[in-house]
Amino acid sequence: MVKLNTAALAELRRAHPEVALPSYDPKTLTPGIVHIGVGAFHRSHQAMYLDRLLNTGGHGNWAICGVGLVPSDVRIQGVMVEQNNLYTLATWHPGGRAEARVIGAVCEYLYAPDDMDAVLERLADPATRIVSLTITEGGYNVSDATGEFDAANPDVVQDLLPDAVPRTVFGVLTESLRRRRERGAGAFTVMSCDNVQGNGHVARRALTSFARLRDPGLAAWIAEQVAFPNSMVDRITPVTTEAMRRQVAALYGIDDAWPVIAEDFTQWVLEDRFSLGRPPLDTVGVQLVHDVEPYELMKLRLLNASHQAMGYLGLLAGYSYAHEVCQNELFRRFLLGYMVREATPTLRPVPGIDLAAYQQQLIDRFASTAIQDTLARLVFDASERIPKFLLPVLREQLSAGGEIGHCALVVASWSRFLEGHDEAGRPLPIQDRRAGQLQEAVRREEEQPGAFLELRDVFGDLGSNPRFVSAYLTARESLKARGAVGAIRAMMEQQGVSAAAASK
Repeated sequence: MVKLNTAALAELRRAHPEVALPSYDPKTLTPGIVHIGVGAFHRSHQAMYLDRLLNTGGHGNWAICGVGLVPSDVRIQGVMVEQNNLYTLATWHPGGRAEARVIGAVCEYLYAPDDMDAVLERLADPATRIVSLTITEGGYNVSDATGEFDAANPDVVQDLLPDAVPRTVFGVLTESLRRRRERGAGAFTVMSCDNVQGNGHVARRALTSFARLRDPGLAAWIAEQVAFPNSMVDRITPVTTEAMRRQVAALYGIDDAWPVIAEDFTQWVLEDRFSLGRPPLDTVGVQLVHDVEPYELMKLRLLNASHQAMGYLGLLAGYSYAHEVCQNELFRRFLLGYMVREATPTLRPVPGIDLAAYQQQLIDRFASTAIQDTLARLVFDASERIPKFLLPVLREQLSAGGEIGHCALVVASWSRFLEGHDEAGRPLPIQDRRAGQLQEAVRREEEQPGAFLELRDVFGDLGSNPRFVSAYLTARESLKARGAVGAIRAMMEQQGVSAAAASK
């Protein structure tokens, strides 16, 4: 067994030649990118693409400095320090074939609570040309209902106090850009890699809104000088479990405290707009385009919304994993029905993509037993995800007079999920920053049907749309009377799917 660190690479090369190792020397790299929010997805996706680039030779000044801002990041800090920032990425193909590579593209890791000034100085360093983000859908502090930045957020209020040490990503970026402007270092690019429609636009709104509260002149400079490219990112990356860590050790002889497991599929579509240049990512599989929106709508409304669709219904029915849901023919038909009948009519043409083939590919990816993706991961922080992935489809379908039955059943299943137990009475994994507010609204449903939809910071004005409210109430009653499987079957029969097909 080889304990992963730079000193062990030669031994690992001899003992396990099947593991791809860096062809570059990780000790010679310097960071040109600072990434905030180093988690499993960043390590399976953006860092992997930089590793590909570094393996082509040169480009050593485009390595990554990872930054953790929140207490939960202390775990990844410990692993990165112990392993000289190396980690194992194991990818599984649908048929079960696995591949492993050691990634060395992260050359530094800084934990802000230990030394915020070190983080600010790394960001202010002229060598830093891109700051990338995976701070989750809710991390931007922008309301889905109003599109406005929440200036009343307690952490934002704290960051705006005189001489405050910043704690939010907006405070950190604003202070580092203030230093850069003062020193004439130029403005880095802010590159969001989160699952948010128009993620670059949202990042721009969040950062300039915060900066305006602190210093209107600085905010104007940021708005003029900082580039905020939009992007679409895709790779299913489940949470690493202890069983997965042991599997990597058994297969490859690598003692890695926190390897990353991912599917073999990966995609990154990125708007080609940068303040201070960029690495040649187009040479290692990144699609650099002028307009990301068709790709991001496709991914958010087909893949991410389908995750929401399978999550609540699957958990109610007693499933634990995505592949279990998608090996059930009834659920497969439901997901494809949502994609074809409700999501696809809201999409623009996507250059180079056959949408029918893409939809089937998604089902096959979801159904792969090689990736043990939990439904609990998919439904985490639903009040941030549903409004970004599913509700835009619902709004457009309502506006166009299109079908909404699948969307209504998903929202109804979310409300049933929030009751806290599945159809067999087992507890459900509710993890949401709005959990108390959501569950209180659901409790009012018995006396006030439709109370859940009155949460305007989640649903906006949808709770006053008679057609949606009616469809939601019908779906909720069907779930109560028939359970998830019966409600899906009843909806499909109502839409004209044959009874034989619906019973599969």
